[in-house]
Amino acid sequence: MTSSHQTPAPLRRLIDLPGIDALELRAVMKPRIADPDSGETVPEIAETARAAFGLTPEAAEAVALPADWDGIERLDPAGMVEAFAAEGWDILDGRRKPLRMLAHWALPLALAMRGVAGALPFHAEPDQPVTDWGAGLKAEATRFRKR
Repeated sequence: MTSSHQTPAPLRRLIDLPGIDALELRAVMKPRIADPDSGETVPEIAETARAAFGLTPEAAEAVALPADWDGIERLDPAGMVEAFAAEGWDILDGRRKPLRMLAHWALPLALAMRGVAGALPFHAEPDQPVTDWGAGLKAEATRFRKR
């Protein structure tokens, strides 16, 4: 009897996108960087967002949202964790806390992952494990011959 249950694909980690981890570290040292209004004073935020999502946080704000947009970027951090995970994204840091810089990344990430604006960097799917599909058949044949 075979099971049709497949293990879910692993979540893509936001912190693994180019530059995100470095800015998270800076936000640990200087928490004001994580403030949503710090985008103008920290040019690396716009540069990192453009590299990761194909648009800056400012450009994301200017995008006309679809009529059925759910406001994922305005949820509380716990709600964002669940909502982004449901769409295949892990937005937590190494200690399993929401990223400090999430206020800067939430809207550009949501727009890019949903195909509204911007783009995400290519992400190769992990290779499927190689299975010895003939092993069971060979064992069955051996048992049959012993009868």
